[in-house]
Parts: sequence; structure tokens; C-alpha cells
Amino acid sequence: MPKKKARKRAALSEEERLLMMQQKQLAEEEMTKKKQDMLAQFLKEKLAKEEHNSTVNMHKINLQWRTVLREIKARELRKDIEILSQTFERVVDCKDNVIKVWSSDPSVSFQSLAKDLAEAEAQYAHALRSHLHNIDKLLQLQRCRLGYLEEDYQTELQAMQKEFDTERKMIIEHHEQETRYLQDVLLAMEQNFADSEYEARLDFQSTRDDVKNKNLEEKHYLRMQLEGKVEELWKRFQQALRNYTEATEDRKVAFEALKLRDEKSTKEIEMQMKKLQKMQDLIIVLKNKIALHARESEEQNRRVRDEKELVLKQLQKLKCQMNRARAKARSNLAKLTQESMRTLKMLEHVVEKAELILRLAEMCRRLESEEEKVLPFYASSLSWDEQRTADKVAMEKPVEPLAEMMQDYVGLERFWQRYNKVRLEQLSLERAKEALLQDNLKLRQLLKQYLDGISVNDEVLSQINPLMIVNQPTIMPSPVSFGADQVRRPIYNVVEAAHEVKRIL
Repeated sequence: MPKKKARKRAALSEEERLLMMQQKQLAEEEMTKKKQDMLAQFLKEKLAKEEHNSTVNMHKINLQWRTVLREIKARELRKDIEILSQTFERVVDCKDNVIKVWSSDPSVSFQSLAKDLAEAEAQYAHALRSHLHNIDKLLQLQRCRLGYLEEDYQTELQAMQKEFDTERKMIIEHHEQETRYLQDVLLAMEQNFADSEYEARLDFQSTRDDVKNKNLEEKHYLRMQLEGKVEELWKRFQQALRNYTEATEDRKVAFEALKLRDEKSTKEIEMQMKKLQKMQDLIIVLKNKIALHARESEEQNRRVRDEKELVLKQLQKLKCQMNRARAKARSNLAKLTQESMRTLKMLEHVVEKAELILRLAEMCRRLESEEEKVLPFYASSLSWDEQRTADKVAMEKPVEPLAEMMQDYVGLERFWQRYNKVRLEQLSLERAKEALLQDNLKLRQLLKQYLDGISVNDEVLSQINPLMIVNQPTIMPSPVSFGADQVRRPIYNVVEAAHEVKRIL
């Protein structure tokens, strides 16, 4: 008996050790999964931060490059303006020479004009060739750029395909490892169950044999003890009988009473024997029930095993479906992140544009006059009938697609009114500026003429004195040609826009 108990304890310790090893493996796998997920999340966050920093740095670099390119372009434009002014002066001198030559000799002027036309044709052909050459260069640059973009797309596509293949292989290997692990666990559990069942059966048989032997020993011991007691009682009975024969009739009465008691005890013994028989019959019935229950339990175990196999198959199917759903969800998540990044960039661009519009509106609001603040919209120039017909046309349902699209921008009507008002004021100010420039030019000519008339030098004496002319108008065309800076470039007081923006904001 002690050996069997020690064996059972050893088997239980092995089962516990196996369960502990399985639990440790599961805990290690969960820890590795958590570490992988944390690493992936950290890498994603780091990649997002790097992309954000790269975009910010790219914006800063582009801003600096724009400032540098603006300065370079301004220098180039200044040089081009100087060159154009020189060419314009040269062309004006050429035209003056042509006019002088034409007035002196028409034949020579025709030759010079033909020569000028030939030179102009040559210059035009040269400019056209240079323009076509620049267009060819731009086309070549565009083709190269498209080729580079296509190569980048192909490389990114191949990298994504490789990443997808590696991830698919990893998922398949992980699935195979899990299936093998589950099969091993199932086999180990079946072996443990068979061993425990075999040991329990052995323990049951041993305990049954022990109980049987113990009952037989106790029965033999009780039989020997009862036989000894019966012999002793028989001796006592013989002695009592002898005493009885020797005693008086009172003992005989006592004997009769004892005889009656003996009959009662025999009847009780018979009743007890019947009860024992009934108990034995009940034991037999219970044994049959135990055997029947054992067969039913075996059948139930078989059904449970079949159900277990079906559940395992369903589990494998559900795992496959879950893996497909995970892959689909992962792809949807990637698409969603891309779309969200695009929308965030677009929204940031829209927000920047809106902030710029608000700043410009604030600047314009500060520069508005009191009249514009009180009456921001100009009064309509239409009559009452014309306004009514216009409202009726506006209330009608549009038929053309362009008119339908314009219905979405009805709210901008006030904006366009203010914009048109500002545009008209700008045009009127430009025309007034041109008129003032013409007046300034005329006044300069008159001042020049007056100064030439009152001054005395060789240059003035060689020309006609306007103060001595009687029959000609007062305003004479000045023979002296003004410079381009004096006539076409009036001097204005200019304030830098950067200082003005800093003062306003």
C-alpha cells in the first residue's frame, strides 16, 4: 500500500510539472507577442515622428530656398529691366536716325529699313531656336523625372511585395506551430488521462481485494469467537441445567422464560437473516447498475471525444477566418491611416489658407476708411423693375449645369461685391495715377523749357529760345531727350511690406 501511494504522488507531480511547463511556454509566447506589439507600436510612432519632422524641415528648407530664389530672380529681373531699357533707348535712337535719314534721303532709308527687317528676322529666328531648345530641355527633364518616379514606384512595389510575402510566411509558420503545439497538448492529456485511469483501476482493485480479505478475516475471527462463546455458553447451560435440576421450581420457571426469550431471539435472527438476504440482493442490483453506468460513461466519453474532434475542426476553421479577417483589417487600417494622413495634410493646408485669409482680412480691415466701415457694400445701380426681374430670375430653378454649380456659391455674392468695389477703386486710382504722371511730365517739360529760356550757355544759345518766339505756342516739344529714369520711373516713398506686416500683426 505505501508503494502504491508513493507511485501515485510521483505521477501527480509529473502532471503538475507538465502543466507548469505548458503554462510557462504560454506565458513566454504571450510576453514575446506583447514585446513584438510594443516594438511595432514604438516603430510606428517613431516613423510618424520622423515623417512629421522631415515634413517640417522640408517646409523650412523650401521657405529658405524660396527667399534665396526670390532674391536671385529679383536680381535677374533688374538686370533684364536694365537691358530692356538700354535696348529700348537704342531702338529709339535707331528710329530717330531712320526718321532723319528718311527726311534727308528716302532711298537710303529704304535700305536701312530692309537691313533692320533682316536683322529683326534673324533675331526672331534665333529667339525661336533658343525657345524651342529650352522647351526640348524641359521635356527631357520631365521625361527623366517621370522615369525616376516610375523606378521609385517599382522599387516600393517590390519592397511591399517582399514584406507581404515574409509576413505571410511568418503567419503560416506561427499557425503550424500552434497546431503542432495543440496536437502535442491533446496527446499528452490523453496519455495522462489513460495513465490516471489505469492507476485508479489498479487502486480500486487493490482496495477491493484488501476489503474482501479484511472482511473474510473478520468473519473467521467472529466465527471462532462465537464458537468459543457458544461452547462456553453450552457449558454454562449444562451447569445451569445441573443446577436447575438441583435447584427448585423457581429456576424451572426462569428456564421457561429464558426459552421464550430464546424463541424470540431466533425469530429476530431469522428476520435479520432475511434483511441480510435483502441487502445482498440490493448489493447485486447496485453492482449491475454500476456496470451499466460504466458502459454508459464509456459511450458518453466516446461521444465527447467525437464532439471534441468536431470542435477542434471548427476551431481551425475559425482561426483561418480570424487570420483572414486580421489581414483584411490590417490592410483596411493601412488604407485608413494613409487616407487620414492625406486628409490631415489637406486640412492643415486649408487651415493655413484660412488663417492667411483671416490675417489679410484683418489687415484690410485696419486699412479701411470710415466710409467703407460704415457702408461696406455699394448701392445697386439697377432700377426697381430691373431689380425685381433679376430677383425673379434668381428664384427660378437653374437648368444648365454651370448655373446649378453657381447656386452653391450664392453666399459669396457679398464678397464679390466688395471685391469688385475694391477692384474698381484700384482701376480708378491707376487711371488717376497715369493722369498725374502725364501732368508731372508736362510740368517738368515746362520747367525745363523755362530754365532753358532764362539760362545762358552754349547749349541753350545753339537752340531756339522759347522766350523770344511770338507766333508759336508756349508749350514746345523739348529737343533734349529725358532719361528713362526721369520720365518713366517716378520716385515714390516706399515702405517695406515686412515692416508694415510686423507693425500690424
